[in-house]
Amino acid sequence: MRITQRAERIQPFLVMEMAKAAQKLALDVAQTDSPMIFLNIGEPDFDAPPAVQAAAQRAMASGRSTYTQALGLPALREAISGWYASRFNLQIDPARIAVTAGASGALQLACMALIEAGDEILMPDPSYPCNRYFVAAAEGTAKLIETNAASRFQLTPDQVSSAWGPQTRGVLLASPSNPTGTSISRANLQAIAHTVRERGGISLIDEIYLGLSYDAAYGQSALGLPDGLGEEVISINSFSKYFSMTGWRLGWLVLPPALVPVVERLAQHLFICPNTLSQYAALACFEPDTLACYEERRLAFKARRDYFIPELNRLGLHVPVMPDGAFYAYANCEAACDQWDIPNTPAAGSWDFASALMHRAHIAATPGRDFGFANTHRYLRFSTASSLEQLQAAIARLEACL
Repeated sequence: MRITQRAERIQPFLVMEMAKAAQKLALDVAQTDSPMIFLNIGEPDFDAPPAVQAAAQRAMASGRSTYTQALGLPALREAISGWYASRFNLQIDPARIAVTAGASGALQLACMALIEAGDEILMPDPSYPCNRYFVAAAEGTAKLIETNAASRFQLTPDQVSSAWGPQTRGVLLASPSNPTGTSISRANLQAIAHTVRERGGISLIDEIYLGLSYDAAYGQSALGLPDGLGEEVISINSFSKYFSMTGWRLGWLVLPPALVPVVERLAQHLFICPNTLSQYAALACFEPDTLACYEERRLAFKARRDYFIPELNRLGLHVPVMPDGAFYAYANCEAACDQWDIPNTPAAGSWDFASALMHRAHIAATPGRDFGFANTHRYLRFSTASSLEQLQAAIARLEACL
């Protein structure tokens, strides 16, 4: 059977590969006094709130399981618009909102609509690996640009200007970012969007962790950029993280008006519509009591960050930039590799350290090389989406090992 070159270019998702190895080992240690602690997957340990689950049950009981419009339920698009108004003081026309089959579906639709074969999309290194493969699936090329702690692991306006070439189509940024949990400063985001506008390009902004922001200086949507820049941005968002609906596979796009009918045509053919039961359930996300629940959870995630990252720093797993959002710790493991005689090389480094950590301490984490190529072998990503008790247990094990 012949496999396409497109498919062959897609590398394994190492987060999931490491997760499979951790799950296998977890079976062996489940009955010991040191069961596996999973700090590798970016999934909230909170389930969907009761009101959301009840809304899904009502929809099921009343037979609301047929196709919806390709762009989603009008009531849900209006509810999302209302959330932007109440949370960010932004007036977003519901007609610009396309409900999608998760943020993954949103990214696929945006890339299919905007990227031609041979186009380059500028992205920071490190960044979420799936994003570059959405670009590749549209026959484009993700051009990764090395970042560092000084720029909060985000692209700077100067980098975008310098890297822009004849084949460059635009940028794909994430704020807050996975794996670093860091956001782009308002000034830099505005300058980048202005540079992209001058060159006739596109600005794709992954904002799926925007609801989980902890610093008012960064917790603002790119849709609010001045001088009309916010109306030109394509924002990707999701019900998975802030709204605790990972397996429900529901997300959305906010689009420039001219792009809405294009995305609608693609959605009609590629997806028909987003999951109907999930859409009816998601309407309950925006009820006052549910939003209050989400805010309590956001503060719980912040408390976990405030505990875990100083502890990692104390143990020599230095986190060079304090995350301002999401639930990740991007920790430098060079000193720990030296301590465990692990070669600090791209072929080993954090990959071998993560494997050793899994076997010695029964802690699952994600090696940095999943997220790019620029010194990522020196970093390990921990997810702080687990309970405070789990994080405390992980620190105790790390301290014993290190």
